[in-house]
Amino acid sequence: MFVLKNVGKLIFGSSSQESMIELPQGQLYLVRPLSPKGYSELIFKDATARIRRTGQDYQYQLVVQRVYEEGEAELADEEGEDEELNALAAEKDEKTFLLDEALHFRVESREGSQKVLAWKDLSGDVGDVYEFVCDPSIKSAQVEAFERIARQCQYERKYRKPHSTASEADLQQFDFEEQPIPQASPIHSPTLARSIESSDAMFQLKNEANVSSKRDSTPSTASVLAEPEPEPYHEKEVKTQPAKQTGPPKPPAQPEPVEIFAMEIGELHFFDFPSGAFVLQDPSVTAQVSDIGNWNYWLHIASKDRQWLGIPVIADINPVFNFEFLSFIFNQFTEDGSAYSWLLRFKDTKTLERFQDGLMRALWEQLNEVKWTKVKEQDRQYVLDAFEDLNMEDAPIEEEEEEPEVEEEEEPEDDAPQSEHYDSEEEQEDVETAPKDPYTNSALAVGYKHDRSFVVRGPKIGVFKHTPKNHLEFTTNISKVETPKGASFVPKKVMLHNEDRNLILQNDTDPNKLYRMDLEYGKVVDEWNVHDDIPVVTFGPENKFAQMTHEPTFLGISKNALFRVDPRLSGNKLVDSQLKQYVSKNDFSAISTTEKGYVAVASNKGDIRLFDRLGINAKTVIPALGEPIIGLDVSADGRWVLATCRTYLLLIDALQKSGKNEGKLGFEKPFAADSKPQPRRLALTPEHVAQFHHETGKGVSFTPARFNTSKTNGESSIITATGPYIIDWNLDKVLRGSKAPYIIKRYEDTVRADDFKFGTDQNVIVTLPNWVNMVGKQHLKRPTRESIAGDFQRLSTPRRSSGRVGTRESGRYKLGRDEVVNSPY
Repeated sequence: MFVLKNVGKLIFGSSSQESMIELPQGQLYLVRPLSPKGYSELIFKDATARIRRTGQDYQYQLVVQRVYEEGEAELADEEGEDEELNALAAEKDEKTFLLDEALHFRVESREGSQKVLAWKDLSGDVGDVYEFVCDPSIKSAQVEAFERIARQCQYERKYRKPHSTASEADLQQFDFEEQPIPQASPIHSPTLARSIESSDAMFQLKNEANVSSKRDSTPSTASVLAEPEPEPYHEKEVKTQPAKQTGPPKPPAQPEPVEIFAMEIGELHFFDFPSGAFVLQDPSVTAQVSDIGNWNYWLHIASKDRQWLGIPVIADINPVFNFEFLSFIFNQFTEDGSAYSWLLRFKDTKTLERFQDGLMRALWEQLNEVKWTKVKEQDRQYVLDAFEDLNMEDAPIEEEEEEPEVEEEEEPEDDAPQSEHYDSEEEQEDVETAPKDPYTNSALAVGYKHDRSFVVRGPKIGVFKHTPKNHLEFTTNISKVETPKGASFVPKKVMLHNEDRNLILQNDTDPNKLYRMDLEYGKVVDEWNVHDDIPVVTFGPENKFAQMTHEPTFLGISKNALFRVDPRLSGNKLVDSQLKQYVSKNDFSAISTTEKGYVAVASNKGDIRLFDRLGINAKTVIPALGEPIIGLDVSADGRWVLATCRTYLLLIDALQKSGKNEGKLGFEKPFAADSKPQPRRLALTPEHVAQFHHETGKGVSFTPARFNTSKTNGESSIITATGPYIIDWNLDKVLRGSKAPYIIKRYEDTVRADDFKFGTDQNVIVTLPNWVNMVGKQHLKRPTRESIAGDFQRLSTPRRSSGRVGTRESGRYKLGRDEVVNSPY
């Protein structure tokens, strides 16, 4: 007789977590035909398989849960609290998989009426597959019904509509029965020996999936990205039967070129969503970049017998040049809202360089409406370097390592929205989470001196305490933000000041004034007129850690001026002697400072100016790449400048490596005329951009990126967000030139603001429209199909309990009314 551990997990309190169908008994294996880890591993000796709904429309999960023999569950409970926490986190006794066509879910009948369910292990090695071997007591009709429901769920996820609209032919595309399922080993079978040939095949397959084989290692003219001769266990239909929605779209009509910038021959590859790899489409195509007039430019790719694609050259194509693999990777967005990723591979470096020159000329002219020929040679090289996939100088030379697991004694993360309005007796389903006002969260300020964060929500400000367990605790609500004369307003920007005792506010409707809120009283006490003729675009601290001190002054910028604000002055607060005003409209947009008070100012034109003090010309002007800069941060020592554009980040090394100013920063001494700071453009890989767009229907739009900040440790991470994703970039991996050096976490709504907790890079404060929380870095994952789709089980599954459970140190502790973080405060 068998029982399920944590039976409460199966009592679904809402339709969003309903179990649709179940196979009550079987064994779960992980089979690795090509892996050195061993051929087969028994995961659960006794298990149940089911399909269940999630909290998202058209999203379903395949769930396999361990079944315990009677008495075994109680024995496991006695092993200690760690086991209890593991069970709560559903990591020990349950495997969940987003039911997507990429799994290639299929069913096979074997001798003796044995039924086997199989699906790909998307997070494992190439060829790895999970197998659920049904118990003989399971009837064939049950398995057939399970398979049919699985197809219907995949149809709904792919097309975002009910399966009732699908025909039998529509469901047939999710039939992968032609793929052979490898035999799972018996429970105590010896490890299967593998031949040298299969090892070589495994290596080749891995390299192809990761676009990392050398060109000269392939004996044929076909790309290393194309699929090789299939091994017996290798799914081969991906190339021959691409999914309808993810296949290459039909090209539009091609405009007549006014001038051709580049025309080169190469191989064309298409990123295939189900296989997660670039697949060869044509071994010989002509790629042409041309000017079609009125600052519009066109990329056209065709072969002798087929028109492959034609797209405008704009920033959204997210171009990446990889000279190691002679490749150019880019995105395509179609009128129906779909996103695709392509790769062009050229025969040699010279060919790629010529194509890069043509494409970057087109992109530059489109963004700036300035002819490329008018750009200085060193500025051209700066732009080209920024778009290359290259390592930074002085990058760490250690080998790539896995991220260490962060071991913290903290409660399992609970992403479900919570409210301060429920008492200790009600269940989670009764909690009010819908906002009762028309406003949403819009801005975040994180305290340096005291463990507090402040979140702007309309004319209100919520105050949150950082707990020792790295959570947020709602403290109080400043319910009315209003001028000293009693006029209510919504703060556009906020900045902590004077040892985190004051909050500097700006009213969007009156940009010439700033306001000081005394946080001890929770009200605005001063109104400062900065200057009658100079509106404030934004403002920043006197130096990196000024908010931890009594420093009264701070800096501000207008569209064409940089200045200091001193609240101690009578009348206008702008210090006239420290005003740097430009005749031309520089369109300044962001400002940041170092620990020594060096100043960086960015503009909507895309350039960055570095100053060692106010009132003089910039020591260094960093050329623009074309896109407006919406955010700016600088490392405490001034070595790294981090600019945020809509579709990418720009990391700039301000340290001079040669010449008479070697060892000096660009803030202190100007770079030589023939030398510019070395840039690195940080962007999501085109494959991930396409997958993000596939999931959300929206393109990339980053929030202002920030370094982690600490008085004792240097910068090690960068945090930003786009849509519902927060993205953490590992600075060491960025400098080493690692592919996709970032981890992500998806939320159910758009991230409005985010920043690190002061003094660490392990905790991030995240603000959504109606919710605020602190998330540990251990909850961010490498970008895979599953992490990009989101872990909706944890986001949606309520934990039923009444009253408080356990102690503060227990994993089952339930927050009470005075401890809940709720954004509508």
